[in-house]
Amino acid sequence: MARFLLRSAAMLGACLIATSAEAQVFTDNTIAIPTSGSANNSSTENVDFGDVDLDGDWDAVFADGGDAGNDQNRIWVNQGGLQAGTVGDFVDDTGARFPLIMQDGRDIEFVDFDSDGDLDLYSSNTSQLSNQSNRWWVNDGGLQGGTLGFYTDETAIRWVGIGNAQSSINPSQALGGGGFIDFSCDCDFGDLDNDGDMDLVHSSYGGIFGGQVPTRIFLNDGLGMFTEFNPGGGQLANQTITVGDAGIWCEGTQATDTNNSDGQFCDIASSALDIDIGDIDGDFDLDILHGSRQTVPRMFENRLEENGGDPLTDLIFRDVTGSAFVGTHSTGNGHYEQEMGDLDGDGDLDIYGLNWLAAFGFDDITMRGVGDGTFDQITTLGNSSTDDNEGDFLDYDLDGDLDLFVANFQGQDRLYRNENNGGATFSLVDVTSGNIPPYVSFSPTSLDADCCDVDNDGDYDVLVAADNGDRNVLLTNNTDPVSGMDNHAPYIPNVEQAPDRLPGPIPTVIRAQVYDNAPYYITWYNDVEIRYTVDGGPQQVVPMVSSGGQIFRGELPGNLDGTVCYMIAATDQYGQTGVSSQLCFGSAEFPSFCNGDGGNQLGCTDCPCGNNAPIGTTGGCLNSAGTAAKMAATGDPSASLPPGVATDLRLTVTGAPPGALCVMQSGDAVAPLNMANMCFGLNSGLQAGDRDGLRCIVMNSKRHGSRTANMLGSIADSAGPARVWGGEAQPNGGLWKQGGFLAGQTRFFQVTYRDLATAVCMRGLNTSQSVSVTFTP
Repeated sequence: MARFLLRSAAMLGACLIATSAEAQVFTDNTIAIPTSGSANNSSTENVDFGDVDLDGDWDAVFADGGDAGNDQNRIWVNQGGLQAGTVGDFVDDTGARFPLIMQDGRDIEFVDFDSDGDLDLYSSNTSQLSNQSNRWWVNDGGLQGGTLGFYTDETAIRWVGIGNAQSSINPSQALGGGGFIDFSCDCDFGDLDNDGDMDLVHSSYGGIFGGQVPTRIFLNDGLGMFTEFNPGGGQLANQTITVGDAGIWCEGTQATDTNNSDGQFCDIASSALDIDIGDIDGDFDLDILHGSRQTVPRMFENRLEENGGDPLTDLIFRDVTGSAFVGTHSTGNGHYEQEMGDLDGDGDLDIYGLNWLAAFGFDDITMRGVGDGTFDQITTLGNSSTDDNEGDFLDYDLDGDLDLFVANFQGQDRLYRNENNGGATFSLVDVTSGNIPPYVSFSPTSLDADCCDVDNDGDYDVLVAADNGDRNVLLTNNTDPVSGMDNHAPYIPNVEQAPDRLPGPIPTVIRAQVYDNAPYYITWYNDVEIRYTVDGGPQQVVPMVSSGGQIFRGELPGNLDGTVCYMIAATDQYGQTGVSSQLCFGSAEFPSFCNGDGGNQLGCTDCPCGNNAPIGTTGGCLNSAGTAAKMAATGDPSASLPPGVATDLRLTVTGAPPGALCVMQSGDAVAPLNMANMCFGLNSGLQAGDRDGLRCIVMNSKRHGSRTANMLGSIADSAGPARVWGGEAQPNGGLWKQGGFLAGQTRFFQVTYRDLATAVCMRGLNTSQSVSVTFTP
């Protein structure tokens, strides 16, 4: 995130001196990093961590230039892993690994934009001094077939359709080398349309903070080619957007500083120096927290899920600034940055707003996320009224919650401890105790700070990016490497419920919120997976990948047939694993539209449709005997009665072919589908497989044993009480043993039977309809 020197840059004097080196939480480590020359005496606007060569340690990249003019972005390579040196020591390798391109660097982001498993780079630049584009640098490993960790500029080919008829960008703003004239200070990536690749949110501050150039969204085609998301198709007359123009990627028309939240108006052109993405309302798509230096920061709700979830047709955003924030969330001028994270451990995103209360100073605040897309409980951070530039979360004391490091533009950087008291509140850590070391002979113009465990000793270190030719600073965490290892597992508070479905080639997408006591850009690299079973079989695993924000995404095979139960497991770099609760869905070959009547303890739920079975027919599909198998439930559905009691629940079948083997199954629910399609479409592709009847039951389905129909095609009560549960046939001829159900629980029962005779429309298997049973105490 960039800071512009359009005001006085006078510093506030020397930093406070620590009382003792032994008391310091952090040490100013000048040995492990370059300390002079172009490697570390530039004007650095931003720093980002990532493993460029996939060797297990964190490398660092820097956006250089800013107001000092065009400069070269830099890379420091961690000397552990493939370098076979000391992990945590850095060497500048810019000359070998980066393209020699001079630019007015404001921001640099790691992202795997071509989905090949290695980290590419995107750099934000500004045309404040000269016209230039944001740039795409591809990692030469993976699809490129070259050397991991070395980069090639592909700006000319990665921008698609800039200035054409489908773009909001006027052709006069397009640049010959790719991209367009703009004033970008921060960009973010996330899977905005839930199609499995990373899209771009490209913010703009508008040139000298004009706030009239719109932020834009660019969608990834899956291979790293980016096209502007402009569903309305309108094009601006010039560089700026005016009141009344279409909102491009947002519902409604442009209206400056609007508080309208119903989609009639939006403001997508404020002086943004920082943006953040995350799921604020629990629907697993990514919303946008949009900073604004000179006006109130804004919130945009992703409406993908509300519109139906189709990535091709349903993506759009809504400006909900007026409804998202309770009370006055921002005042004055100088809102340089904000962050989202779960500060109170309740499983939703909270907000830290840097300089958000700037009317009478530069006070920082926190706000509690309610989880429904709204924020309340605005709290001012103590001793925060100096001119800060960037904040970053880390768990510096390894107590499991997110603390806060603040990079200060004009004075002492600060460290806040999370009180972890059920609210998003912080207490300033006294710098005189040595928690932040003095920067000896200077007070750096700190513009950014990123946090990660650079030396793999189990705690989180800080790298501070400095402007104005000051050196960048590595703060090494001194927590005891033996007793101080991070032992807090990630947590997964919310997992997407997959709907019941028919098996087929399209995968089942599962998303989850994953949190940890680490910066979000470190949590992105946790090992996250879906662990699933089908009908209680062996556990299987598929990987998940970060969608940006706190969201991870995975795909279950679409051809699963049965009750699929799944949970999410997330493992951090220290081997700590958190596991979510379990969810289930039905992926049955023939889910149907059966519904229990809900009013009776023993209610019949018909599956009336099938080959030759008209709407309203009671029972399953016609079979070789010319009948349709029908189930009935009688007796006492008490959950407490022992097996064999005469008034026990009885489940019977009539209308099955003589000698047919009948298998009882039950589930917690039935799967509704369109009746007309299921009734009349079975011979045109909906019925794939070998069953004529429609399998109704889904959710936690179980088998309860089998019996053979008598010569009358029935499994009757006369042989003894029909009892359910357990999966074994009883010696007295009863069907299915009762037991294991809970009072108030409703189960749906259905029989599948094998019919080997030849008949019109016969395909080997058939089903009865289903019956619902609500168990009593």
